[in-house]
This record gives sequence, C-alpha cells and structure tokens, in this order.
Amino acid sequence: MSSNIINLLWESFLETILMVGVSGGLGAAIGIPLGVFLFVTSPKGIMPKPYVNRIIGTAVNAVRSTPFIILLVAIIPFTRLIVGSSIGTVAAIVPLTIAAAPLIARLVETSLREVDKGLIEAAQSMGATNTQIICKVLLPEAMPGILAGLTIAFVALVGSSAMAGRRWRRRFRRHGYSLRISALHA
Repeated sequence: MSSNIINLLWESFLETILMVGVSGGLGAAIGIPLGVFLFVTSPKGIMPKPYVNRIIGTAVNAVRSTPFIILLVAIIPFTRLIVGSSIGTVAAIVPLTIAAAPLIARLVETSLREVDKGLIEAAQSMGATNTQIICKVLLPEAMPGILAGLTIAFVALVGSSAMAGRRWRRRFRRHGYSLRISALHA
C-alpha cells in the first residue's frame, strides 16, 4: 500500500473514533438519565406518571424507529444551526448523538427492569427516598446490563458513522482510488 492510502486510512480511523466517541458520550449523557426517567415514571415504577411516560416513550420510539439515513437528512437544518455546517466529522456528531440517545435510553430502561423488585421494596420499607433507590439500588444493580447496552450502542454508532462520515470517499477519489463495494464482499 502506498503511504497516501495509509495516511488516508489513519485519518479516517481517527475521524471515526472522534465521531463515535463524542456522539456516544453525549448520547450516554442524555440517554442514561432518560432511560432512568422512563423506568421510574412507568405505570409500575417508583414514581408512576403514565401520561408523561407515554409522551416521552412515544418520542423515543419515533426517533429509534427512524432509519438513520432519513434522520441524517431530516435534521440537516438543525445540524447547520448547531455546528454551522451539515458536512464533515463534527457535523456528523449531531445526528449520531440524536440517534444514540434514544437507543441508550431504551437499553438502560430494559436493564433497570431486570432489577429484582424485592430489592426496591426492601429499600422502600427501610424508608429510602426515590433518589436513594435510584442511586443506591437501581443503578448499581443494573450496571452490568447498562454497560452491555452501552457496548451495543457504540457498535451501532460505528455502523451509523459510515453513513454520516462519507467524507473519506471524496478523499480517496481525489487521490485516484476507487472503492468498489462488490470487491469488499468477495
């Protein structure tokens, strides 16, 4: 391989790490509290608010069920407002974050549902506040599932970053390289 292509691959690798790392971190910062909120406000949660839960849950489901390429195009104006451009590595972070947060929220909510109800009841019977139950019972008990969910989300972000960061294609073509998808599947 020539040094040009190695440099291009290295630069693209670093851009992918940047896109996935930042959007995954921001997605987790939004998604984990959102997942906790969805769990505790569910009809059987510790602070049931079914109406609010249904509204937020519907919004989360709507974003999660939207194909990433459609989401990417649909939020171009929002991306331009936030970043100033809709093209490039930094611009790709916006749609990746918006796609990651609801996914992480549902994965966190699912992990919290796996916590034994007896632990929650025991904490309530000992007079623990809702905040104490969340911080000292739910999150520690659900941590293995939450970390597994974050791993799944980061892997999904790597796949989505290929659609979001199409910049590498132009660079390769500019240097005379042509990538054929059929050659990759051989």
